[in-house]
Amino acid sequence: MHYNKIFKGLVKIVKNRPEFVTDGLICQLINSFGLKPILTIVFLLTVCMSGLSQEMLTKDTAVALALENNYGIKVANNNVLRAKNNSSIYNSSYLPKVSANAGANYNNSNYNTELQDGTSSTRNNAAYSSYNASLAVSYTLFDGFGRSYNYKILKETHKLSQLEARQIIENSLLQLFIGYYEVARLTEDELNLLAFIEISENRLLRAKYNYDYGQSTKLDILNAEVDLNNDKIKYRNIKKLLANSRHNLNVILGRDVNIPFAVDTGITYTSALILEDLISGTKKDNVSLLQVNKNIEISNYQIKVNKSGWLPTVGVSGSYGYNKLMNDASFSTANSSTNGFSAGINLSWNIFDGGMTKTRVQNAKISIENTQILREQTEQNLERDVRNAWEVYQNALFVLQAEGKNVETNKRNFARSEEQYKLGQITSINFRLAQVNLLNASTNLNQAKFDTKIAELVLLQVSGQLLNAEF
Repeated sequence: MHYNKIFKGLVKIVKNRPEFVTDGLICQLINSFGLKPILTIVFLLTVCMSGLSQEMLTKDTAVALALENNYGIKVANNNVLRAKNNSSIYNSSYLPKVSANAGANYNNSNYNTELQDGTSSTRNNAAYSSYNASLAVSYTLFDGFGRSYNYKILKETHKLSQLEARQIIENSLLQLFIGYYEVARLTEDELNLLAFIEISENRLLRAKYNYDYGQSTKLDILNAEVDLNNDKIKYRNIKKLLANSRHNLNVILGRDVNIPFAVDTGITYTSALILEDLISGTKKDNVSLLQVNKNIEISNYQIKVNKSGWLPTVGVSGSYGYNKLMNDASFSTANSSTNGFSAGINLSWNIFDGGMTKTRVQNAKISIENTQILREQTEQNLERDVRNAWEVYQNALFVLQAEGKNVETNKRNFARSEEQYKLGQITSINFRLAQVNLLNASTNLNQAKFDTKIAELVLLQVSGQLLNAEF
């Protein structure tokens, strides 16, 4: 048994797919290959020092991190909080207004008085002080229902902000899974290339042995070296793309771009999707259409707010005041003070404002009509988008099935070619062609797997079902 080769293979698995390394897998590998206890210990030590330090980023964890840390989602949540504050009773004009005032004044003046009979009097440095304090309350009893409808607009605006936040969350989650599955795809491609590099290394080694025994020419060695180098170049390019994809996904998750992690490359497709059900669900659940409907509600309230300008406004007010005046000896009155309550009711009615209220009402009705037209357009566009996304999804399913068959065919072709190559029945060039065909088929199948899942998620987003999807 070639323990060294087995050991290198296991280490490759650990470094590149740490999420697959479990106690059960290790025991199964050891039992399957009959590894000796000393090799088991060395292998386990290598496991501890290798890729197991990477975080295993599951789909659920990625969603939780994005909902908590994604910058766009954070801003959307803050906008919802702001809209909630605006919809509070404190911003509705339903509560009374209370104000307090207080003041003090000091005056020192010279007086010169001349009467009609020719007499005059003079007072120098005549000083007096005055003090005042008051507490006033005012409240609008009726304003033509404008306050009531404005309050309802604020409530609906809060709900609209929640829909806007949901749209941002849906878009962010879609971007999250596009990035997540891109990392998964490149991880699979990297593993495939590792396996093919090992095949190319064995081919080069075999070419050298054959050359040493006079069974091949130097050209076979050179061809094998070139092919091995090309495979290594592809591998380096994949590693670069994989590293960049991890950086991009970390940004979407709102965390340090340099955090290393592995992803779950398993895919679960949503079963039993029916086109007509998706179209029907779009009219009820699509967030863009829900926003249009909410804007229509707000516009209806806006008409009623504008109509309130035709009705009177009734308010009440009350106050308590205290005033005190203190004079020096030059005045005949030493001091005086007043205090007491006052209350009143007032009514104002703008009987004719030159037609401004009428114009506002007419414009509000036109705005509703435009919004209703926009809803019809949105419904039509969404049905088109669902049908287009459905065609993309169906095509992706077909390609996935076809690529799966291609891989199976190329696996059989490669196995037969490898056997014939070892027996010297075909050239290394023909063997390399079978190897490249299998690599291309595996890469295409890998691409098709994740393209199909992304097409499914896009379809579910358009139909308003993304948040309920199985990722």
